[in-house]
Amino acid sequence: MKKIMGQHKNIPPLFLNRFSVDSTAPFQRHLNRLEVEIGQEDYRHLKRVELVEGTLPDGFYAGMTDITERILATTQNHYNRDLLLEKEIRVLLDVATYRVYFRMDGRAICFHPWWRERVLRQFFPMIPRQQTEWHSCRNVLPGFEARFDPDETGGTLLLRRLSPLDSAPLFTATHGPYDPHTLEVTLFLLRSGHGNGALVNLGFAGREPLTDSNLEKLKAWGVPLNPSNIDVIYPYLDQHGEPCCYKMERNLGDYVQLLGIPFPTFILDIHGCVGTCADDHKVVVGLGGLPPYQQLNQFGLIEEHGAVLHLFPGDQLRAGLALVRGVSDQVYVQYCLEADECYHFALLGKLQLVGRRIAQQDVESLLAGEERTFLPSEGVRWLPGAGANALQRRMADKLKPGLLCLHVEIPTAVRKRMVLKLRELEIVSSLESSGL
Repeated sequence: MKKIMGQHKNIPPLFLNRFSVDSTAPFQRHLNRLEVEIGQEDYRHLKRVELVEGTLPDGFYAGMTDITERILATTQNHYNRDLLLEKEIRVLLDVATYRVYFRMDGRAICFHPWWRERVLRQFFPMIPRQQTEWHSCRNVLPGFEARFDPDETGGTLLLRRLSPLDSAPLFTATHGPYDPHTLEVTLFLLRSGHGNGALVNLGFAGREPLTDSNLEKLKAWGVPLNPSNIDVIYPYLDQHGEPCCYKMERNLGDYVQLLGIPFPTFILDIHGCVGTCADDHKVVVGLGGLPPYQQLNQFGLIEEHGAVLHLFPGDQLRAGLALVRGVSDQVYVQYCLEADECYHFALLGKLQLVGRRIAQQDVESLLAGEERTFLPSEGVRWLPGAGANALQRRMADKLKPGLLCLHVEIPTAVRKRMVLKLRELEIVSSLESSGL
């Protein structure tokens, strides 16, 4: 850690906290290191672990999918893999409920997807196990209806406006429970009169860590999993070898067809990030960093004034930035035209953008061994080439050439503030419906 502090004097104190893992459980990628150990994101609401003891009904495990071999073949954590092999644990997935069972020694441990079930209870009379028809969202989201689309990785929640706007974006919360409060951010934007529909991933991506309270239970039951990533429980890859966290991008066309809403003016993909300090309010909009690269004329008109660049956004980007400006008054836009041609812009008051080209030496890692990077001179997150965003752009282009996809990273402080705003809207709506 001393070496890190000496190299990166401009890193805020938040990112200089000491971090350690169990020395008997070494692995290279400390997934969620920033979010959990440093950013203090709260994942307690995501899942619960339960000990299943006693005699189970005949056929209890019938129909479940044995994912043991897939888990052992793909987990990045050698300690967890060895633990499963040592204890001869079989991992079973109940696709209908999205619960995972560890079978061993005449007993079992159930990993209960609490967040997913809580969300579904808000929108449906009963937790659906199969595809539903459209249901009114009632007071949860007035003026909207919801539909559940199942799959082997938790399914997707679809939301659409009953009286569609003439022109409006589509919102996607593709990481669902991995990014805390992105559901609430989506609901806030819809309640505020933006968007005709939204897609919310209800499944895990194999990256959400176990909380300390869950870990203590597992230790007491003799299964001390390393909690930093959970790809040893919920698989990171699906049965076809594709990342589960990419399912919504791959199936974008099918979801748009299911929504049955007017074609979106653009897509706003909502993500959560820690930011670069405890009170970071800088929202970063990524427009692409991996092939297929965007063309400059897709964004607007560029003027060069020495090293300073001015971007006058086109209609799609202007509409998207106007919406994002309502989330925070500190908005930055970043994209690449080629692998070595990167740009960073700040959004000005009249939705103009001023910025500069970014060289490789301008970007540093937030912490040693982390893939998340930032611009130390400005204290702004730098969005590297997001594979999911590139895939979403490719699939969107099949729906309509040039359809703009905005990859929006919202820091923790802003998301928490938006949750409070959502609660205010809910209270006002409740008072109005009761005639008070």
